[in-house]
Amino acid sequence: MKVFAGNSNRLLAEAICNYLNLPLGKATVRRFADQEIFVEIQENVRGEDVFIVQSTSFPTNDHLMELLIMIDAIRRSSARRITAVIPYFGYARQDRKAGPRTPISAKLVANLITEAGADRVLTLDLHAGQIQGFFDIPTDNLYAVPILARDVKEHYNLENVMVVSPDVGGVVRARALAKRLDCQLAIVDKRRERAGESEVMNVIGDVTGKDCLLIDDIVDSGGTLCNAAEALLKNGATSVTAYITHGVLSGGAVARVTSSKLKELVITDTIQPTTAVQSAHNIRVISTSSLIGEAINRTSQEESVSSLFD
Repeated sequence: MKVFAGNSNRLLAEAICNYLNLPLGKATVRRFADQEIFVEIQENVRGEDVFIVQSTSFPTNDHLMELLIMIDAIRRSSARRITAVIPYFGYARQDRKAGPRTPISAKLVANLITEAGADRVLTLDLHAGQIQGFFDIPTDNLYAVPILARDVKEHYNLENVMVVSPDVGGVVRARALAKRLDCQLAIVDKRRERAGESEVMNVIGDVTGKDCLLIDDIVDSGGTLCNAAEALLKNGATSVTAYITHGVLSGGAVARVTSSKLKELVITDTIQPTTAVQSAHNIRVISTSSLIGEAINRTSQEESVSSLFD
């Protein structure tokens, strides 16, 4: 078994290798003067079970191309099997036609990864579970719920905790955490009455005196999250903390979170934290290296991955 990494999240790749007690594979991923990507695998991979760790995070297109070219380079080097380990799968929000004459880009990216030569895909908390079906190769979608639940147990009195979904679409994810913690569930119903008017947040459930935990898979601009926190506090919540798997945090999201009423935003390291994220007083990063590392080890040993979540 050998593990390689592109440039998107080398810190996570190194942490995964530490868990597996393996050195990170030697590879060069660089650019020519015109930004054309060049990859060179600097060790023998013939007959090896190879895992490539690469999140398709910002800059999404560059990191996606790095992944595709690394897969091709390793396939042409006669690796026995190639698994694309994609902690954060970019383009996942384009999983359906949102309007006339629009693409389903998640399916296109799945086709590109398959055609490049990947034999398997390993990813974490897909935005939409059906994206697994976009791949014509085996795809394992891991869940961050066990990691998040462990962190909650370490920091909160569970008797006073209420799990909250920031929208109706995320209820399944929130329910999974609430069931694991054996606590109650609430939902923030977001609606816009008329175009140009601000969103109205209606809280379904009694959150009075509760420590509310907002659960979602992606935080991008942070607007919905901050508005949901404000609505919960207005409805009597004692505090609001957000647990989010993928901290995209684009544009002014970090500033928006730090100036909001969120007690804390807890994200995982599927996307390498920026300097702004690391220095924010109310943003904390927890590691997924043990979860992904164990899934890689089980995949290599032909053992069950789904039993990780039993």
